[in-house]
Amino acid sequence: MRLRWNPFVPAIAALLSLVACAPAQPDLVRVGRAELQLPAGTWQPLGGNAEQFDVRPDDTAHDLPMQTRAVALRGRAKEPLAVLVVQTNASNHPRDTTLWTAACLPQKGVQVEDAARGSPVRIDCLRYKRSAGTDGYLASARPALAQWLTQQQAVPANPYSHVSYRYSTPEGGYVSVDVLADRRLLRPTVRNNEEFLRAGRPAQEWMEQLAQAARQSITMLDGRFVVPPFPQALPE
Repeated sequence: MRLRWNPFVPAIAALLSLVACAPAQPDLVRVGRAELQLPAGTWQPLGGNAEQFDVRPDDTAHDLPMQTRAVALRGRAKEPLAVLVVQTNASNHPRDTTLWTAACLPQKGVQVEDAARGSPVRIDCLRYKRSAGTDGYLASARPALAQWLTQQQAVPANPYSHVSYRYSTPEGGYVSVDVLADRRLLRPTVRNNEEFLRAGRPAQEWMEQLAQAARQSITMLDGRFVVPPFPQALPE
C-alpha cells in the first residue's frame, strides 16, 4: 500500500492553537518547506544550499531532496553569539514509506538521547556537547560544519556549546537542527554550590523546547519552526 506523507494530519484544533501562538513575522527565513521564526536579536543570514539526503547509501533512488539554511546571532560588536543551521525537506511532495539508516550512536563526552530507540523507520536523536570548543570536538565530530563556519567567521567565542537534533517520520518528513551557542546564552552565572547544581537545567529545558518545535514544524501547514528564545539574556 502506498503511504502518502501529509504533514497536516494532527487535529485542526491543535494546529490552530500552534498557529495562534506564532505572531506574524514578515522576514521569516525560508528553508525548503519550513519557515524559521527566530528569537529576538540581530540575526544574519549566512547562506545555504540544496542537497540530497542519503537515506539508503546503496540506493540513490531513495534519496530525498533537502534544503539547508544557516543564520548567525550577532552581538553588539557584531561578534557571533550563536549559529543556527536547519536542514529539511525541499517540498511537501508525497513519498513512499521511508526506511532511515542514519543511526543515533553514543559518543564519548556527549549527551545522546535516542527517543526512536534505533528504529529503522524514524529518527529522533538529540545531542548536547556542553564544551564544544575544546579538544577539537567540532572538527572531529562535524568536520564539514566546522570548516564552513570557520570560513564564514561565525564560530562563537569559547566557551560555546553544540546542540544537534534530527527527526524524521516514516513517510519521509525530515528536519535537522544544529546550534552552536555562546554558553552564556544557555547557562546562568554561578555563585555558589546550589546554583552550580541547577546551572544545567535551563539548557536541558531549552533543548527539549527546540526538539518539540522541530517536530511540530513537520506538522504545520507552512512548516513554521518557532525557535525558542535562549534561556539567558543576550550578553551585554
